[in-house]
Amino acid sequence: MSHISTPFRSVISGCGHYLPDNVITNEELSKTVDTSHQWIVERTGIHQRQFALEGQLTSDLAFEASKRALEKAGVDAKELDLIVVATATPDVTFPSTGTRLQAKLGNITGLAFDVAAVCAGYLLALNVADNFLKLGQSKTALVVGAETLSRLLDMQDRRTCVLFGDGAGAVVLKAVPSDQTDRGVIGIHMQSDGNFHDILYADGGVSSTGTRGKVYMEGREVFRHAVTKLAASAEKTLCDYKIDPEDLDWLIPHQANLRIIEGMAKKLNMSMEKVITTVQHHANTSAASIPLALSHAVEKGQVKEGDLILHEAIGGGLVWGSGLVRF
Repeated sequence: MSHISTPFRSVISGCGHYLPDNVITNEELSKTVDTSHQWIVERTGIHQRQFALEGQLTSDLAFEASKRALEKAGVDAKELDLIVVATATPDVTFPSTGTRLQAKLGNITGLAFDVAAVCAGYLLALNVADNFLKLGQSKTALVVGAETLSRLLDMQDRRTCVLFGDGAGAVVLKAVPSDQTDRGVIGIHMQSDGNFHDILYADGGVSSTGTRGKVYMEGREVFRHAVTKLAASAEKTLCDYKIDPEDLDWLIPHQANLRIIEGMAKKLNMSMEKVITTVQHHANTSAASIPLALSHAVEKGQVKEGDLILHEAIGGGLVWGSGLVRF
């Protein structure tokens, strides 16, 4: 596969994350729904998750993560000319959470909007922002994944209420001339198939029920599609860019389920020591999970400048994909 040479590379210059203070343990959930700590851990690897406080909006979580990312990047919010927010849980039906975040950041000159691909949302947002930057249409972008999935949960459905949490992760991208760096977004491959709508969705909406609905999921089917589709996507992306799995420094996947992550590592012949996992502590934070895990790993000193990272994610739609980034 040939790749078109572009004038710029989208380089991550800072990342940040935020989690609400409200920690919900497996033990707490077992008091209100028929489950147990052992049952949850055996099937998902999850020990706890955070839920947004009453009155805390998705844009509030996004704002906190964005502030940290901008500070790490040494970028003033007024310098941003692009803000892309990935979320399935917007503050309001419209306008976009991106514009809400833009206002909170005090930016009045950039373009802000949302993308919706649920758990694959961050990869889609990164893909969109990368296209703006590498073609010279934007110089400094903020890409955010932020969710308050707790607002969509049926707390009596143990198949779903144990899986999700709230949080936000953000990265600042700068356009750097391609001949000056080998860092940045190398490539992202994404696709979707709407025929799988019924295995993972929220059963409400503006034009259907007039309500926000609740999350519905056929867990076994989602698990099966996740492993096969993510493996195929990862293999295609690595093949397209002529990269061997052993050349990767890190696999930082969507944090849905530890068993899915372990399955992916096995298919890629990667040791779990090279896989970043935060699902144990944060559960599935949907669009926030990859940037949250990345920021957490950078903060801990695991991911360093120059490291080669493979991302992968699958979300309702189904929408899935993988991406290569030289941090």
